[in-house]
Amino acid sequence: MPSFFLSSGGLMFVDEAQIWVKAGDGGNGCVSFRREKFVPKGGPDGGDGGWGGHVYFEAAGDLDTLLDFAGKHHWRAENGRPGQGSNKSGSDGQDLIVRVPVGTLIYDSDWSLLLKDLSEPGMRVRICRGGKGGKGNKAFATSTHQTPREFESGKPGQERNLKLELKLIADVGLVGLPNAGKSTLISRCSAARPKIAPYPFTTLEPVLGIVGLSDFRRFVMADIPGLIEGASEGAGLGHDFLKHIERTTIIVHILDIMPMDGADPVDNYHTIRAELERHSEVLADKPEIVVANKIDLDPDGAALAHIREKLGPDVPAISAATGEGIRELTELLWQKTKDLKAGA
Repeated sequence: MPSFFLSSGGLMFVDEAQIWVKAGDGGNGCVSFRREKFVPKGGPDGGDGGWGGHVYFEAAGDLDTLLDFAGKHHWRAENGRPGQGSNKSGSDGQDLIVRVPVGTLIYDSDWSLLLKDLSEPGMRVRICRGGKGGKGNKAFATSTHQTPREFESGKPGQERNLKLELKLIADVGLVGLPNAGKSTLISRCSAARPKIAPYPFTTLEPVLGIVGLSDFRRFVMADIPGLIEGASEGAGLGHDFLKHIERTTIIVHILDIMPMDGADPVDNYHTIRAELERHSEVLADKPEIVVANKIDLDPDGAALAHIREKLGPDVPAISAATGEGIRELTELLWQKTKDLKAGA
């Protein structure tokens, strides 16, 4: 079942799709005999059929959703053309190149088999092979069988039932409870403009933003819709997007140090950590930085001191609303992602 989420711009974010793809069938061979003036007993001249077109999938950097597959479930390459007389072979069918977002995983649904992970822009893979064209009657001529009427039919193209699953690729993934300030932070750090409002689940889809620093340094940040307790079992929106965090280099856990419901921010942290660990070992082992947000609401620093006492003295403190601590945080994230990618 595809996952659909309406974005603030009115477009649908689709991160799963079920489709059927088929390569083109090969063209049939031709039965033909020469009919030329002054050649009363012309021999066979039937050409071969053309190859059917192949089906390729290609990772495109300008796509970020599987929306194109929401209303189109059958994809076919062109069939090869049949052979013709005068020893003319049929033309090959045109290949079908299916463009998908970077980060798309292609599964064979019938076998539950991962065929390819298109994790880099420009990657291309052939998913279905076109059928071979059949031989014309010329190929069956021998010294003792000079007027063959045999020909071959084209071979059918390969077909598959596919499941497409999109996992966004980002350096930094923001997680946290609804209204922790993730959308405000990514809007501060990048040109991304997610919907921001003082109510839960304002963000209904992942949002990617490019964070630019001095000296042409940059990294990609993803705002993942807010998680709640039970997200790993399907509660709220979080379950549908936990898979996107698996692609990130590092998790940034945003803590609201002054929750509106009066809850302890440390308890909220452990709630979300438990959901990540229940979802997969990949998330459980992912490097993490805990960030205390909304310090503008904590003038005496008591709430921040409580968090650092429980979670460690190195918890960065920011105010996404005012911009305090943002530059220091982005520099820290740049260095951490650089070190992790280098294997440090």
